[in-house]
Amino acid sequence: MAMIEIDRLVFKYGDGSSLFNDFSLLIGKGEAWTIIGPSGCGKTTLLSLVAGMLRPERGTIRIGGEVITRARPRTGLVLQDHGLLPWATVRQNAELGLTIRKYYGPDGVHSPQDMEADPDRLNERVEYWLDWLGIGDLQDKFPAELSRGQRQRAAIARTLVLDPDLLLMDEPFSALDAPIREELQKVMNTFHAESGLTSITVTHDIEEAVVLGEKILVLGNGVNSLPVVIDNHLRGAIEKRNDPEFLLRCSELKMTIAAHTVALPPESN
Repeated sequence: MAMIEIDRLVFKYGDGSSLFNDFSLLIGKGEAWTIIGPSGCGKTTLLSLVAGMLRPERGTIRIGGEVITRARPRTGLVLQDHGLLPWATVRQNAELGLTIRKYYGPDGVHSPQDMEADPDRLNERVEYWLDWLGIGDLQDKFPAELSRGQRQRAAIARTLVLDPDLLLMDEPFSALDAPIREELQKVMNTFHAESGLTSITVTHDIEEAVVLGEKILVLGNGVNSLPVVIDNHLRGAIEKRNDPEFLLRCSELKMTIAAHTVALPPESN
């Protein structure tokens, strides 16, 4: 069953060249995808289109059979810049989306029509995700008192407490040191194994694309028309980073990216 259906997508910025032209893709419910490619290839653009923050020039994007014309309340988004409110505690930041939903009510636009309204259950949900992400004992701290990894965990908690059916992440770990990045990769693989949530992660890191994606979408820096999708059975193999099979997959992915990278002309003086 398809969770995301992209049908003959056409998109460009202003008068620039098209990033996507007649681009179609199906993403199954419960699948974990990663998107990788050279800078400027449209990775974040595609994520923003799926999130409903950008509108296609032509074509349609459906999520759960619904045509997307704006951001939908059941889509969760995690960015590289965690975007925590500096004057709010970890718990208050985690509750931010719930506070906004309470203001609008179940309008089907800002909040799902079937949103949970019971305060006790919502408190339990916040407690659960803070504890699950290992920051339950930090809930009274402010962002300035946290490490980068802890701040990103708080940002992830803020998204998960909203009970999304689709999780989109745009280079969420790129600013983190390698040990912390690998730790959070383990966290997200465990989360996907337990929840079965459909997820898409944009990354520029080849190893991360292999670790987090059971399917890897490779975009080129020319016009993307035919999707290049790699089936990857090594998702979650974080402890096997130095195994020959893992290294071979990374090498193959690197060559695939290179094959779809167009050499740009030098800038004129």
